[in-house]
Amino acid sequence: MAEPTVTSANTDAGELSLARSVPPARRHNRVHRQRLFAAWMFLIPMLVVLAAVAGWPLMRTIWFSFTDASFSDISTYSMIGFENYLVYDNGAWYGVLADPSWWRAVWNTLFFTVVSVGAETVLGLIIALTLNAQFRGRGLIRAATLIPWAIPTIVSAKMWGWMLHDQFGIINDLLMTLGVIAEPLNWTANSDLSMWAVIMVDVWKTTPFMALLTLAALQMLPSDCYEAAKVDGIHPVRVFFRVTLPLIYPALMVAIIFRVLDALRVFDVIYVLTSNSEDTMSMSVYARQQLVEFQDVGYGSAASTVLFLIIALLTISYLYLGRKQFGGDA
Repeated sequence: MAEPTVTSANTDAGELSLARSVPPARRHNRVHRQRLFAAWMFLIPMLVVLAAVAGWPLMRTIWFSFTDASFSDISTYSMIGFENYLVYDNGAWYGVLADPSWWRAVWNTLFFTVVSVGAETVLGLIIALTLNAQFRGRGLIRAATLIPWAIPTIVSAKMWGWMLHDQFGIINDLLMTLGVIAEPLNWTANSDLSMWAVIMVDVWKTTPFMALLTLAALQMLPSDCYEAAKVDGIHPVRVFFRVTLPLIYPALMVAIIFRVLDALRVFDVIYVLTSNSEDTMSMSVYARQQLVEFQDVGYGSAASTVLFLIIALLTISYLYLGRKQFGGDA
């Protein structure tokens, strides 16, 4: 007796009926678990590498901040609690949080961050608006704009150090030729000029980064709004503040927070130009001085830990406020 033949149509109909018999909630949970499993499979290698490269040194630094370890014999140390951070002894306060040099470094870092990031944001926005316009040679100008950002920070800082030299620097020679100054200025050693010199170099180096991110945001804007504004005869300045700026605000804030976090841990440009000068010393330079020059691993680790906590607090605050804003919009 011949067996019944199962056609593909019958098979498809059976699979469809079986799929329909599974409750939607169960199908959703299964798909969610599969996606979650795939995400963790991709994330685990990255987390392992991150823990080895960043997590272990960070935990070791925090551990040393509670000890009296020294580079003279780093294997021998004892736990001293929070004495590297703040301790009251014999009528006086000691520790990183009681050191006037530390608070001077904090002020220098905050001043550097606010001024440099503010200038980079304004200049980057102007450059991005210019490069977003249609003109001949725009591609070449865009490529040339990225050159300062592509140069390593150490190289650009050393280059500017020679240009700002008080004896044979080209900056002094140019300003004297134009009659702006009467005698050479010692840009990196003068307490009134050194911080501004560092800010100038950093603005020159990092403005292309802000311009690049802002330009990417401008390229994504819809053209309908601008066509309607042009038909209605609205002034371009009003269009910028009412249309362009609100639309690129999220991308601009991402660029600003990245630059703020980078500026708070600034080290290389300041150290190359002014070394350990207290007029420009940042928190990173302060921590390096305690660790390397003073050989005090515990004290330097405490300064590094405080710097890490400041940056981590700002990052968490930004993520929380951003999530709350997006949640409210949703």
